Amino acid sequence: MSRRVAAGGVALAALLTAATAGCSSGQSVPGPPAVTVGAAPTSESKLLAHLYSAALGYFGIPTRVHLVPDPVAALDSADVTVAPGLTGELLARFVPHATARADEQVYRSMISALPEGVAAADYTASAQDKPAAAVATATADRWGAKDVAALPGHCAGLSVGVVAGDAHPARVGDCVLPAAREFKDTASLFDALKAAAVTVAWTSTAAPAAPSGVTVLTDRTALIRAENVVPLYRRNVLAEQQVLALNGIAGELDTATLTDMIGQVDKGADPAAVAGAWLAQHPLDH
Repeated sequence: MSRRVAAGGVALAALLTAATAGCSSGQSVPGPPAVTVGAAPTSESKLLAHLYSAALGYFGIPTRVHLVPDPVAALDSADVTVAPGLTGELLARFVPHATARADEQVYRSMISALPEGVAAADYTASAQDKPAAAVATATADRWGAKDVAALPGHCAGLSVGVVAGDAHPARVGDCVLPAAREFKDTASLFDALKAAAVTVAWTSTAAPAAPSGVTVLTDRTALIRAENVVPLYRRNVLAEQQVLALNGIAGELDTATLTDMIGQVDKGADPAAVAGAWLAQHPLDH
C-alpha cells in the first residue's frame, strides 16, 4: 500500500470518527441560514414580503420576514436579503427626475439605477399599484372619454383631491395639475368627487372598486409612471434557485388578486396565512 493511499485512509477514518462522534453526542449539522425578507409596516408591504417568503419556502428554503421602517435601506445595509417594492417608486428613489413611464422602460431604468450589490428579480407585469385618476361618471360622459389621456384637454379649471399621505402625480402629459386638496379617507374623497367639490380624485389601481357614480380612468398610453411589483435582493447572496423562486411570483400574481389580498390584510387577516393560501392555489412548479 502506498503512503498516499494510507494517508487518505487515515484522513477518511478521522472524518468518519468525527461524524460518528457528532451523531452520538446528539449534535446535528446546521442547515442553511434563513433568508430574511424585509417588510415595511403597511398591509401591502407585509403581504408582498410574505409572498416572496412563501415562494422561497415552497422550494425548501428557510426564510423569515423582518419588519423594518425602510426595507430598501435595510437591504442596502445587509440587514435583510430580499425587499419587496414597486418599480416606479424605486426608480424615483434613486433617480428623482427620471422620465420613464411605461412598464418595461421603468423596470430597465430602475435596474440601471440600483446601488452596487443590489439586484432585481423579474417584475410582475400583471400586478401593479400605481396612481389612477377617477372622475365622476357624469364628467367622463361629458368628456366622451374614459382614459386619462383626456385630462390634458380639460386641464384648465381642474381641481384635484387625494387622501392625505397618498402619493400622486404632479402632472399628466403636458397638464401641470393644481395642488391637491387632501381628505381624511377614501370615502370622503369620493363623496367630494360626486358632489363636484373636486374634478379628479386620485386612487390606485390596487384600491378596492370605486363606488357607483365614479369612473376610474384607464391609462392606455402610460401617461402615469408604472408601479409594478418587484423584489430586490442582495447580489451574490441568493443562489440561482432562490432567484427563480422569486421570479415565480411574477408569472402568477395579478392586480385583482393583489387588491383582494391587501384587503384581507387590511381587515386583520394574517399576511403569512393569506400569502400561503394563495400560493397553495398557484403552485410555482407547474
